[in-house]
Amino acid sequence: MQFYDFKEIEERVILVGVQVDDSEDTYESLKELEELAGTAGAVTVGKLVQNREAVHPGTYIGKGKIEEVRALALAMDANGVICDDELSPAQMNNLERELECKVMDRTLLILDIFAKRAVTSEGKIQVELAQLRYRSARLVGLRESLSRLGGGIGTRGPGEKKLETDRRLIRSRITALKEELAQVEKHRDLIRSRRSAGNLKTAAIVGYTNAGKSTLLNTMTGAEVLSEDKLFATLDPTTRLLTLNDGQQILLTDTVGFIRKLPHHLVEAFKSTLEEAKYADYIIHVVDASNPQAEIQMHVVYETLQQLGATGKKIITLMNKQDLVPEEQIRDFRADYTLKISARTGEGLEEVKELLSRLLSENQIYIERLFPYQEAGKIQLIREYGQLLSEDYTDSGIAVKARVPMEIYPRVN
Repeated sequence: MQFYDFKEIEERVILVGVQVDDSEDTYESLKELEELAGTAGAVTVGKLVQNREAVHPGTYIGKGKIEEVRALALAMDANGVICDDELSPAQMNNLERELECKVMDRTLLILDIFAKRAVTSEGKIQVELAQLRYRSARLVGLRESLSRLGGGIGTRGPGEKKLETDRRLIRSRITALKEELAQVEKHRDLIRSRRSAGNLKTAAIVGYTNAGKSTLLNTMTGAEVLSEDKLFATLDPTTRLLTLNDGQQILLTDTVGFIRKLPHHLVEAFKSTLEEAKYADYIIHVVDASNPQAEIQMHVVYETLQQLGATGKKIITLMNKQDLVPEEQIRDFRADYTLKISARTGEGLEEVKELLSRLLSENQIYIERLFPYQEAGKIQLIREYGQLLSEDYTDSGIAVKARVPMEIYPRVN
């Protein structure tokens, strides 16, 4: 019997960017695009940047640069080109025809990574919805590439289903996914309302992708969230209870990482997930202090939070990865509190817990009281609106240690 060794064809890609604004660093953006390509399983064999007053409306880059890309692709044996911006259907179609190879954009690349990373049913629904929205506007431009054999970046998820190249079927599938997602959102809202009823405060851990959010959650709460040195290592939000040194408790929620040029398809599809930051009481902003682009990444996070309506909350900025950078000076903090930490080694995490304890104690009054048994109903008030730290039943009554909001204090005094 003869055995055949089937190997997935290695994708060798050339990255292309257009610099239209001096304030943007397209070369740094291409470095990030290279990381994204690597996460998707492609090898970058070349990078090209064109300076233009505006992106070419028909082909993204000019005719001369197209010839340069074609020559480089032949020389480096590349079988794909990835553009650093979202391409229109016409741009993608025209570029594929001119270059005679597969052309992708940043959005398609990120969607592909999300398709690979999605684990839970909610994550898979959100990714497929984002992919179909992206593809529905590009059926004409993608018709040829969707019929190709071979797979690779851009073909995972719904792109493999040939029948969904029909616009009507895609629309009906989008409707079905929206209905499924609506049920998931109802379930998420129910969980949030239960948390509110339990009067537990929540803190959303946000930050640029690969800043160390999952590592922080794992180290502080013992959660077992996947933590890798890769972009978008985790997609699905995870919530864990953290008990602080003084007995107070807070819920920490790890959220999907942010990135520059985050595709609007993803923001829409992942709205229920991203809104964990909107409904949280506090924001914990994790920054990779070892990254030269840390300040730019911070601004991306601020802009995304504003886009989600998650403003007006107290922000704790954690300058992470101090084990890699002993001294890092970053200005323009938009935070109420800033601490230097290393989520990997545990450096500075005790200070984080102390700060959270202080914040939770604000607007609360600590009481130690012996309630007669006929006033036991007041203890229920404490359970409902405050934090009951301990209760001890004695012959003369119920000895209670608790923290209660200032507005409730007169009713339990």
